[in-house]
Amino acid sequence: MIDYWALGLAYLVSWGGMVAPGPDFLIVMRNALGHSTRAGIFTGLGITLGLAFHMGYCLAGLGIVIAQSAFLFSILKWIGAGYLIYMGISIIWSKGPDQDKLRLESLTEGTAGKTKTDKQAFINGLVTNFFNPKAAMFFIALFSQMIDPQTPFSVQFGFAVLLMVTALFWWSLLSIVMGRRSVRHVYARSAKWIDRIFGGFFIALGAKLALSKL
Repeated sequence: MIDYWALGLAYLVSWGGMVAPGPDFLIVMRNALGHSTRAGIFTGLGITLGLAFHMGYCLAGLGIVIAQSAFLFSILKWIGAGYLIYMGISIIWSKGPDQDKLRLESLTEGTAGKTKTDKQAFINGLVTNFFNPKAAMFFIALFSQMIDPQTPFSVQFGFAVLLMVTALFWWSLLSIVMGRRSVRHVYARSAKWIDRIFGGFFIALGAKLALSKL
């Protein structure tokens, strides 16, 4: 028998995980603000593919194997921490978007998205999510503890698809809000300092991950 209450709770928990500020949230927000709504959406697409990967190995039963391997988790943790710190340093040291151009485009129908291609934005999202061991732990716990193993595979697969659609909707909505002209106009006035704050958050998350025990 399918436990719909458990599935509903798992869905709400997943929503909370997506909405809570973290690496995925920050990279979508930064790309949408600093480049364009389109860049934010493609970043969200990359994140969604990363989520599909995590849920895929959970559905295949590999999640339990990974969870029991301290060695694999340690490697993933250090790679993830290194990538987040690298992203933070890159954002802080980057010249950022052309200020005059960004101010003009934030007040017109144009965008600053030319500085980041769709492919670059997509890879930003994919790699950020792929090397986030917290995401791996989240879905392993979700599919192994909150969802009954006896739940038919078709239902679990449908649940995973629903989570992907929800994630893409959320990242697209965030990108649209952050890409609004009024919001980008505020960003345009102090982009350099805002980027330093974003960079600091990435470095802090990377350091926290490196020092954490998975």
